[in-house]
Amino acid sequence: MKVFSRTPRYISSLFLAATITVNATAVEFNQKLDLQVRADERSSNKMRFQYRARYYPSLVFTDALSVHAFVATGDEFGSSHNTFNDGTADYLYVRRAYLRHEGSYGKTEVGVIPTYKGKVSSSGLSKDGWIQGIRQVRNVKPDARLELVVGQLDSTDPADALELPKRIDYLEMEYSADFNEETSFELSVEKMTGANFFRTELRHEFNLQYTGFAELVHRLDESARKVVIGIDTEFEMFGAATELTALYAYVSEEFGERAELTEDFLGTGHGVTAELASSFGDSRWDWFMRYDGTEFRTRFIAGVKWSH
Repeated sequence: MKVFSRTPRYISSLFLAATITVNATAVEFNQKLDLQVRADERSSNKMRFQYRARYYPSLVFTDALSVHAFVATGDEFGSSHNTFNDGTADYLYVRRAYLRHEGSYGKTEVGVIPTYKGKVSSSGLSKDGWIQGIRQVRNVKPDARLELVVGQLDSTDPADALELPKRIDYLEMEYSADFNEETSFELSVEKMTGANFFRTELRHEFNLQYTGFAELVHRLDESARKVVIGIDTEFEMFGAATELTALYAYVSEEFGERAELTEDFLGTGHGVTAELASSFGDSRWDWFMRYDGTEFRTRFIAGVKWSH
């Protein structure tokens, strides 16, 4: 297994700075692990069987100060899966390591940070990805937040995730707020992958069971866009809470590299996705299945997941 273990000096400094800031006897170590096995049937390729491991360790010094890391299999920005019986595809990388400070003002993250501040949208960057930089989230109202992210997204190879940033090529400013208890929205401008984008998202809870969403990302320097319309629903099946997500997406051919870094894996053109996920009773085991259909190919995924 290829394991990336070099830790750049600036990452080590984050952990050292946090450690000497507080009394060592107050440090709390937390960790989370999830393992997944799945079958992946694609119309353009033969079926493959894959596995995924994701590990989230953290050190909590105070209610405000903590250090976090993320280790995962896979060798792509948008994927953390390795393929069984493929001797060249057993990868494990440290993808994130960062310092977080939280308070009544919001939160600050510095280092190799997550691509998200909360829920990952279909048009947002993959939840397995990273940004080398800083995130500042400011609570401007009780129901509104302003987010600024500055950093680097120069390489999408996990082997380079912890490298020292060489230049600033990623900028994001986002305003998110709630209209009321049922409806929320996001507005953001982004600079990444050598292009500029405007993004907006609207979510509405029709009731406790159904939530609809619509997303638009427009590339400002091209006549290109991504549109997503979908619905989330929760219900009980076989005595367990079950979630179903269904969406339609369209991505222009000129949209660029950003299309490959998002969470829905649909690429360009027209596509639909339907995903069903549930648990085996009250155990730590979950099961899932997903169908992706585009103009040129289809894909069906099914598997199980264990979390601790």
